Amino acid sequence: MKKSGRFISLIGILALVLAATAAWAQPGMGPGGGQGRGWGAGDAYSRMYNPKTVETLSGEVVSVEKFTPGRQMSYGVHFTLKTAKETIPVHLGPSWYMEKQGMTFASGDKVEVTGSRITYEGQPTIIAGEVKKGEKVLKLRDAAGVPAWAGQGRR
Repeated sequence: MKKSGRFISLIGILALVLAATAAWAQPGMGPGGGQGRGWGAGDAYSRMYNPKTVETLSGEVVSVEKFTPGRQMSYGVHFTLKTAKETIPVHLGPSWYMEKQGMTFASGDKVEVTGSRITYEGQPTIIAGEVKKGEKVLKLRDAAGVPAWAGQGRR
């Protein structure tokens, strides 16, 4: 290979390394990046919250599970809520944030959820903005849908 060919190859490799570095630096990308890996206010999943579709549901928690809502995201917590009319998944937030809140959910808990009704993976789902359990209230998003954890990362 001629010197000019090697130089062009080196430039190409350098460009790829720089592009990869820039991608890892974006919020929600890479280990611990941005808002807790993909849970930031501007990320695609968070933008699914629509203040125009907010409603309040009451019922009983059937099960609590971890889930990963998208690529490059750390896992989150959701529960299945059984109301008088339906059984529906309720997405809460990233597990690292939920663990800090001091409010847990278990099968049989009576709760009231206020959140945005969306379609997630072809199924009706609620992205919770607030959950009441007894006298306790867990605030997860503001009225515009901005997550309470936005800007917190994994502190």
